Amino acid sequence: MEVKFRKAEPADIPAIWEVLKGAIARRKADGSKQWQDGYPNPEVVKKDIDNGYGYVLTDDNDIAGYCAVMINDEPAYKDIIGKWITDGDFVVYHRVAISENHLGKGLAKKMMTSIEDFARGNNIKSLKVDTNFDNPAMLSILKKAGYVYCGEVVFRGSPRKAFEKVLD
Repeated sequence: MEVKFRKAEPADIPAIWEVLKGAIARRKADGSKQWQDGYPNPEVVKKDIDNGYGYVLTDDNDIAGYCAVMINDEPAYKDIIGKWITDGDFVVYHRVAISENHLGKGLAKKMMTSIEDFARGNNIKSLKVDTNFDNPAMLSILKKAGYVYCGEVVFRGSPRKAFEKVLD
């Protein structure tokens, strides 16, 4: 198994959308309200890619995961109800999803490590992320990856749990 993390390309959109549709269905099956309102969608993915934010995780060249990764670009994080650990530059990521066909292979952990490597490569020590209160899979991943709960942010009209990890 050769796993790579790379920038997404417009030709990847159909495969990315399949990954996200599976994740949307899993959130629904979990009873989560996250991603049950038409977001994310192919237009969001296209915008991510056009802006250079879209990244895929490939497993032997098969698109196994997707996320959007940005630097200092989440206005909602300025209004946290709580307190971030750091106030400087940060990497933020959204729309984390692993393909139905690649679950159970440790690829979510690999994606998180790749995002940390992205941050280090940009000399940034802070990773910030948010998720729904009712997304047990992501909450578990964040806990295992060493993220610290910092408070709540409002994202797209809904309160979300906000987390930060400071890299060594």
